[in-house]
Amino acid sequence: MLDPVFLRPIAHRGLHDAAKGVIENTPTAFEAAIAKGYAIECDLVAAAGGLPVVFHDDTLDRLTEESGVVANLGTDDLSRIRFKGSSATGIPTFAEVLELCGPRVPLVVEIKSTWRPPHPAFLREIARLALNHDGPIALMSFDPALMAALAHLAPAIPRGIVSGSYREADGTPWWPELSGWRTFCLRNLLEDRGAPPDFYAYEIGALPTFATRFARSVRRRPVLTWTVRTEADRTRAAHHADAPIFEGYEP
Repeated sequence: MLDPVFLRPIAHRGLHDAAKGVIENTPTAFEAAIAKGYAIECDLVAAAGGLPVVFHDDTLDRLTEESGVVANLGTDDLSRIRFKGSSATGIPTFAEVLELCGPRVPLVVEIKSTWRPPHPAFLREIARLALNHDGPIALMSFDPALMAALAHLAPAIPRGIVSGSYREADGTPWWPELSGWRTFCLRNLLEDRGAPPDFYAYEIGALPTFATRFARSVRRRPVLTWTVRTEADRTRAAHHADAPIFEGYEP
């Protein structure tokens, strides 16, 4: 089960503010969240060799002065990356972020998925680092297959499934490569039998749903909700979820 220590406001990718040069998923954003007493959500993708690094996108273009694929970056490459609009340099590894945070703050770690099997070292290293971490940590992903793998690699670490509407406001699917039936199952939390989760994280704009009500009232699993950006979102979260994952707004 998920420890109640996680059921508090969670800073989405840290307490970041690009206008002030505080970039998401960077040590500065994490320190800012810790200073305010918030839990932290962060993202993991694979760099070269399956090394887990704390970054949201598959490519560098949106956030950094570089372009290209994160999966091609070696450790020397990671340290030289400069972020747009900031003096921050370097994409942190998962190990570096765990060392930075230590036992000071609960960490909710989203493992990004390409809906294909990841590099063999990626999940093994995540499991090893999470098991050795000396603070509260939970792992989650949109991809139930990743959580099933981690149920075997790190059974002591709480696991969660991330879900939502699976489409943009205009109806565009988030992942066109997934079939309509697959997204129906994922949206309704029907793909977790391989590794029953300890919690869920569901899109705020899609709440409430029958699936999340069932998860909370019958399965007794907490529901986190993302991404809370306004007071109206916070009110909805208070009615239909157990903790907000927030951004651009402080609850």
